Amino acid sequence: MRVGVDRGRSWGAAVAVVPALVAAAHIVPAGTWLSGPRRAWLPALAGVGRRDHVALTFDDGPDPRSTPAFLAALDELSVRATFFVMGEQVLRHRRLSHVIVRRGHELAVHGWTHNRPWWPAPAREARQLARAAHAVAEVSGAPPTWYRPPYGILTGDRLLAARRTGLRPVLWTAWGRDWNAQATAESVATTVLADLRGGGTVVLHDTDRQAAPDCWRAALAALPGLVGACRAVGLTIGPLGEHGVGSRHPPRRREPGDPYVAGRGAHE
Repeated sequence: MRVGVDRGRSWGAAVAVVPALVAAAHIVPAGTWLSGPRRAWLPALAGVGRRDHVALTFDDGPDPRSTPAFLAALDELSVRATFFVMGEQVLRHRRLSHVIVRRGHELAVHGWTHNRPWWPAPAREARQLARAAHAVAEVSGAPPTWYRPPYGILTGDRLLAARRTGLRPVLWTAWGRDWNAQATAESVATTVLADLRGGGTVVLHDTDRQAAPDCWRAALAALPGLVGACRAVGLTIGPLGEHGVGSRHPPRRREPGDPYVAGRGAHE
């Protein structure tokens, strides 16, 4: 009788462990959201590429209220970028999505919707990511390469979904904190340049759909200064497809006087 009791307890303990393991598999990869460890240990995920290049990326669009202004500014600056778009927005604004591609920019996948991954849902994540990738492929004429999860939270579910969909996850090395109501062109440029060096990937937002109303104007106004600061130290700027992510020669550590650091903004 005692043997039966012990076996029952062992089985119960094993069953209790399963949810913990599932939760760990779901949430542990999300630790890559921390920028310092990501750059040091997972440079390809951070978007580290060629030393002489900076990848410029935009999230959350397309948005007919604001994205055209970014396209016009990029044209004026002779810069091409990567736009991480939402699948549902691509279908809603097909014409604008086509315009992004025709202007020479790269479309990448930001998800179907801008949801938070509170609970494991591998089937849903796989289904929605595949749907978003298909929408991007339809408007761009080629399968997308890159995937950046909403909020930069790469859970186990999302990582598995990306692999099944044939997408390469990539986050960023520098951001502008351009999503809040207090953002200005000066604050965005200063925040980006504090972390930016050759080989880095910058994330900005070409819409305010997931942020404070009109905050996109700060990112838009910061673009000329950011581009000028990079070019002043010999860095070229372009999309992730030209960035050489995962190359064998990542940029060295940032040091004072590092020639690959875009340390001067247009507002100095």
